[in-house]
Amino acid sequence: MRESVGVVGGGIMGSGIAEVAARNGLATVVYEPDDAGLARARKRISGSLDRAASSGKLSADDAKAALDQIVFTTDLAALADRDVVVEAIVEDEAAKVSLFAQLGELVRPDCLLATNTSSIPVMKLAAATTGPDRVIGIHFFNPVPVLPLVEIIPSLLTSPATIERAEQFAAKQLGKTTILAKDRAGFVVNALLIPYLLAAIRMVEIGFASADDIDTGMVKGCAHPLGPLRLADLIGLDTTAAVAHSMYAEFKEPLFAPPPLLLRMVEAGLLGRKSGRGFFEYS
Repeated sequence: MRESVGVVGGGIMGSGIAEVAARNGLATVVYEPDDAGLARARKRISGSLDRAASSGKLSADDAKAALDQIVFTTDLAALADRDVVVEAIVEDEAAKVSLFAQLGELVRPDCLLATNTSSIPVMKLAAATTGPDRVIGIHFFNPVPVLPLVEIIPSLLTSPATIERAEQFAAKQLGKTTILAKDRAGFVVNALLIPYLLAAIRMVEIGFASADDIDTGMVKGCAHPLGPLRLADLIGLDTTAAVAHSMYAEFKEPLFAPPPLLLRMVEAGLLGRKSGRGFFEYS
């Protein structure tokens, strides 16, 4: 059975999740609290589909069909009839907890409630709802239409049926590869990735090497597709800092602490690709 999907948040991750759902023939609703946010989400998804069609990865007809599968709305109540709702808002614990409290009252009792958080414990979000057994982490990776991995993260209260359903949804309906992770800040991938990114930032901070040389070393010397600093820019330096804060708060390990340089860049609005400048400049 094809499940209907709701996505809360039309930013980079939410738009990518909605696009993948629509490309797989799932009726999808994207929620943003204002018209400006919706317009950005529509433009982001439409542009991504156009690029896929131009590159031959998708036919023009399929790109149009995918966009036609998506309804854009500023009314959260439009998610009330969804089979699956995926939260993809800002990486802020208070905002997510508040949203899950609302969603728990709004959606159907059999709705699968998922969070795309990259670091906030799923248990904290599940505890805000009236049905914590149906809440689970389904963590996608950016860019969502390109990267095949999804982390499935159950909390202590997630039911076995919810875990199975989430894995089936990600694998069978979205075509993703799934791995199961414990509900610990950072899960599997970020627990390895974030210390690596922070180490590269510290190297720049102390003048050990330039951003260009660090990235060239990892791309040419370790066959990474992208250097750590360009990757941090792609993720967003604000998101990188938020994940680091969450992981340091949970583990108190120095390797998870965000370096001062990262915090100053975020304060200056140098957030990476999305702001046009981070460790590198973008047109």
